[in-house]
Amino acid sequence: MEARRRSLHSSKTFQHEPTAKPSPDAVSLPLYVTNAVFFTLFFTVVYYLLSRWREKIRTSTPLHLVTLSEMLAIVAFFASFIYLLGFFGVGFFHSFILKEDDDSNDVLLKHDSRKLTPCAQALDCTVFTSPSPPLVANEDDEDIIKSVVDGTTPSYALESKLGDCKRAASIRREALQRITGKSLTGLPLEGFDYGSILGQCCELPVGYVQIPVGIAGPLLLDGKEFSVPMATTEGCLVASTNRGCKAIHLSGGASSVLLKDGMTRAPVVRFGSAKRAAELKFFLENPANFKNLSALFNKSSRFGRLQSIKCAIAGKNLYLRFTCSTGDAMGMNMVSKGVQNVLEFLQNKFPDMDVIGISGNFCSDKKPAAVNWIEGRGKSVVCEATIKGDIVQKVLKTSVEALVELNMLKNLTGSAMAGALGGFNAHASNIVTAVYIATGQDPAQNVESSHCITMMESINGGQDLHVSVTMPSIEVGTVGGGTQLASQSACLNLLGVKGASKETPGANARLLATIVAGSVLAGELSLMSALAAGQLVKSHMKYNRSSKDVTKVCS
Repeated sequence: MEARRRSLHSSKTFQHEPTAKPSPDAVSLPLYVTNAVFFTLFFTVVYYLLSRWREKIRTSTPLHLVTLSEMLAIVAFFASFIYLLGFFGVGFFHSFILKEDDDSNDVLLKHDSRKLTPCAQALDCTVFTSPSPPLVANEDDEDIIKSVVDGTTPSYALESKLGDCKRAASIRREALQRITGKSLTGLPLEGFDYGSILGQCCELPVGYVQIPVGIAGPLLLDGKEFSVPMATTEGCLVASTNRGCKAIHLSGGASSVLLKDGMTRAPVVRFGSAKRAAELKFFLENPANFKNLSALFNKSSRFGRLQSIKCAIAGKNLYLRFTCSTGDAMGMNMVSKGVQNVLEFLQNKFPDMDVIGISGNFCSDKKPAAVNWIEGRGKSVVCEATIKGDIVQKVLKTSVEALVELNMLKNLTGSAMAGALGGFNAHASNIVTAVYIATGQDPAQNVESSHCITMMESINGGQDLHVSVTMPSIEVGTVGGGTQLASQSACLNLLGVKGASKETPGANARLLATIVAGSVLAGELSLMSALAAGQLVKSHMKYNRSSKDVTKVCS
């Protein structure tokens, strides 16, 4: 009887479907109908109460004197408000209701103090056929899983309905296995704070992917040592970068210069004629108008400060490339808000202007583009070092002459032959991506952040090597997005750039950009040396090939 009672309670509370009487055969009201009823009730009573309030003010009637109908309307207002607030996911309110009235029909699910069984432990490594039902936390979870499988409950709504992100991920995971007939064994579920990603990093989670983090260094850069975290599954990458760091350290270290710091966003607008588009272009590029436009832009953020507006015209269409400083944030959202303020102002001044999109690809984000290579985006950094001739021979196992020749024929001439755009380097994207993943940056932005030209030349009569990397569009931040997650935050802390700089806004993000460039310098130096010495294939065969028989891993 207890199991029957809990099953009935789960059916009523989770699906919000009132029944005529406590029987599993009772006809339930569809969820969308229930929501529509409460929405209608809420707005109806609000309109009624506001009308009555206005009438009392007009007739000088005291507001605290209420009629029976007004009292009923107030009760209906609070009832519908509580239902809508609870349904659309206010966690603290949900928990409060659960404590106050565990038997209420507005309660979504009972709290269960029993520990959830990890799905990975409940399944074997073979194709998921489910001859018998897998273990679940309780009968309530089983009912929810079934409702997700049959489409009654949307998978994306589990977090808001349950108020428990970990439980939602576990239920979604089990439902996915049943729907697809495939096992997720090997994809971890336990040991992750799913609440930390809600609404900001990832939707519909069913687990997390493990990526090992290695440390290259110490990297001696601008007189300071940094241990560089690199998240990667490519063998030799960390070891190679580490060797480059050693060569730089033994030669006295590297130095860096930050050339620019400005994130961009470029909306596209359209007019009825090219002449009108040109008029807006002249207006925006007129120095006399920049002060007012800057004031409009800057009010959107404490840290966002407009630096410039560059326009490009294509027929009747105009592309406006806004550049602004963004403090310690990478800044895409910040610059977008400022752009929106300016567009609203321009819409009033140029009423025939049609805003096609907040981004017109003249920014340009997550795509190789000459505008980023030439103008820069994010942080523009140049990093250099002088490697002593004996270090080139003893640590890098090659010669200065061989490195200079290889760099010219590979990174410069070879890349030109390939029609490269910002790709005049050996493998800058390898290091950029590994550091980005470890520190919570947007990995997709490695596309433009990896724009790099590597230069090498012999100095001091051919005895020593001067090497440099110039990277015009490193897009990094130390606040926001994935930087807030525990693992990524720890890696930022290791570098000494966690969070926002309290002394100088933007200093942490700028330092991180120079560390990225310094790490690329070390990676370029080591890989080019391996190529010059003919060691690349040998090292990869030794460190980048598994000795395990992968066919037996899941047997």
